[in-house]
Amino acid sequence: MSPASTPEHFEALYAASDDPWNFATSKYEAEKYDATMAALGDRRFAQGFEVGCSIGVLTARLAAVCDALLAVDIVPRALAAARRRNQAAIHVSFERRTIPDEWPDQKFDLIILSEVLYFLEAAEIDRTADLARRSLSPGGLVLLVNYLGPIDEPLDGEAAAQRFSDRFGAASPVVRRASRFRIDCLR
Repeated sequence: MSPASTPEHFEALYAASDDPWNFATSKYEAEKYDATMAALGDRRFAQGFEVGCSIGVLTARLAAVCDALLAVDIVPRALAAARRRNQAAIHVSFERRTIPDEWPDQKFDLIILSEVLYFLEAAEIDRTADLARRSLSPGGLVLLVNYLGPIDEPLDGEAAAQRFSDRFGAASPVVRRASRFRIDCLR
């Protein structure tokens, strides 16, 4: 994890604002969530895993297509907000976990990493890709969503997505691009 991406850094962001990236109100976020859901198609998932759920805005949309969903984040304050936002979705569970170190020991047919990869160091992206490959059920889907603008992290969204995809070893990844983000569908 880069120095600017420690749990303490993220905790300070959420202490200063309940929604530091405007997930609930941003036009960019709404467009990205629409594109994310469109990338899933009409498919239903038995067991989903969302890494970096933050305040649970995308989680609420994923809950509609998953029979069970595990949503994780490293910030307790963000998880509390996500729980409140999704309190009616009893099939969604929330846990504080640091990825890749605390990757769950179960199988998933949907794994979502939305705007989290570039907060990891290259070796952590490699470990995350290895863990995702091992925990993906046959026929499952890994969805990567990455911002394409300039960021102050070791790898930008483009490089982080490419590194994960290369390490994951997807046979024919589908990459959808918008002006400010890319979505990679890996099987």
